[in-house]
Amino acid sequence: MKYDYLRLMIREGQKVNLKDFPTSEDGGYTKKTGKEEIEQNIEELRRYQELFYADDRYSLLIILQARDAAGKDGVIRHVMSGINPQGCRVHSFKTPTKNELEHDYFWRHYIALPQRGMIEIFNRSHYENVLATKVNPQWILNERIPGYDSVEKIDQQFWDGRYEDINAIEKHLHRNGMRILKFFLNVSKEEQKERFLSRIDEPDKNWKFSSADLQARTQWNEYEKAFEEMLEKTSTSYAPWYVIPADKKYFARVAVGDIILELFKSLDLHYPPAESSEILGKAREILMKE
Repeated sequence: MKYDYLRLMIREGQKVNLKDFPTSEDGGYTKKTGKEEIEQNIEELRRYQELFYADDRYSLLIILQARDAAGKDGVIRHVMSGINPQGCRVHSFKTPTKNELEHDYFWRHYIALPQRGMIEIFNRSHYENVLATKVNPQWILNERIPGYDSVEKIDQQFWDGRYEDINAIEKHLHRNGMRILKFFLNVSKEEQKERFLSRIDEPDKNWKFSSADLQARTQWNEYEKAFEEMLEKTSTSYAPWYVIPADKKYFARVAVGDIILELFKSLDLHYPPAESSEILGKAREILMKE
């Protein structure tokens, strides 16, 4: 029996306290059965992606947000491993470049959105502009927004405006055929510590560790508040947030795969009509005469 993922979905207007959400859920799976479920999901996703591409009416944007070491890369690697790379792209957004800062903060994300029939995964996203910048508001000054030339002027009205803008953009995208799934991978502080130590102690994982990760860890409570407000203000019926327990990597991967499949199954997808049997017959005759 499938896990009830509605338990993990933030409803529009819902008050969010992350302490109310599990980090170590297993969904009734073990590592073994979880791996089997992931493999089944990969096979189903492969079939649905072909149909999704052929239908060519919808596009799918998958957004992954999380603290450091929560497992975003692993989710992408395992859940989407069976997808045809011609129909799916992954975009990881880093610190904005000088050129990107010459535009509004959403510009670099908008140009990376998927076209019809395509899947795009944002590994971090426009939501960093109400997360990292909310915890470190001095970074907003790099955007040179008129009227906001000091940190003191960046008030709650400023952030509410950003939430409102994000919701409006996502609503526009939904109205035009884009389906949006947003996943917050909810890792505990204890599990993050273990994963950081693993990155330090295992030579083949050293490259994953950054001293910036420890800086963000010192801001754990500030990020917690920013995540809660983001989830409250931007989870909508057309672009819902799911808070995915991430301490057990296998369950996080199962959950994301299951939710994506549920979305595909909810769409009225069809292959386009084939040529008539008469045209196909004539084409066969021509080919056979070559």
